[in-house]
Amino acid sequence: MFGSFARIWRESPKFRLGLSILLILVVLALVHSLISNLLFGDTNPLEIGGDAPWQTPGPIHWLGTDRYGRDLFIMTLSGLAVSLEVAVIAGLLSTLIGVIVAFVAGYKGGTVDGVLKTTTDMFLVVPSFPLLLTLSAYVRHVTVIDVGILLAIFSWPFAARTIRSQVLSLRSRPYVELARVTNLGDFEIIFQELLPNLLPYIGVGLATASLGAIFALVGLEVIGLGPGNIIDLGLMINWAITWGALSLGAWPIFVAPVVILSLLFISVNLINIGLEELYNPRLRGTAGA
Repeated sequence: MFGSFARIWRESPKFRLGLSILLILVVLALVHSLISNLLFGDTNPLEIGGDAPWQTPGPIHWLGTDRYGRDLFIMTLSGLAVSLEVAVIAGLLSTLIGVIVAFVAGYKGGTVDGVLKTTTDMFLVVPSFPLLLTLSAYVRHVTVIDVGILLAIFSWPFAARTIRSQVLSLRSRPYVELARVTNLGDFEIIFQELLPNLLPYIGVGLATASLGAIFALVGLEVIGLGPGNIIDLGLMINWAITWGALSLGAWPIFVAPVVILSLLFISVNLINIGLEELYNPRLRGTAGA
């Protein structure tokens, strides 16, 4: 596993750049409380009425303040942390469900594959965004974990369908047949022979599901149907639109979350492109050219 990562890091500049951007954002999200303490001490910069409203960027408030006097720089980092937390929960859960369904369906085949494939296709054709709108309208006070689970319910079929096709391709390979001849059990074949060869596809699925969860949450927040008790990047954009922040000259409340979301999108897509170019034979020649 570490050998594969070292190879990807060594041979793919796009993967290196994407992962570097993503790691910087993750570190900023993890240490946002420490940054807040360094800049403001024991004072809570996100407390309503903590300072004068609509301040412009300066040495104290690097991105200024909002209409309630809250520091926008710390708010952006806090919103990034919440968005990444939702992405990790939704991404891991949806990928885990998708991997289990894909391996069971692809490896077993027959009736089991037919039932699971039909179930997956049913979830794929269900319009998820209207359902999320309906659920969000009735479930207003939820936790970050609740949001992650809600988003994961509608995102696992994409990973399941992609990985299942790869399992169907690998299960007929000679080394898998040899493993069956040597009386290895199904779990041993899956974990020792199939899973290591599918880690890049699982990684791409995880990154895509996580990014999709972030933008789904942003979409709900922008139209005012997200969990209003959690400050995330989408809620900041909603406030900027609702308050007319740009017309007041308070551009950071809109620009800051948009820039962060753009960097997340770019980083994940660079990682995916790097993995695709290395592990997809059809793209390998194009990338080399």
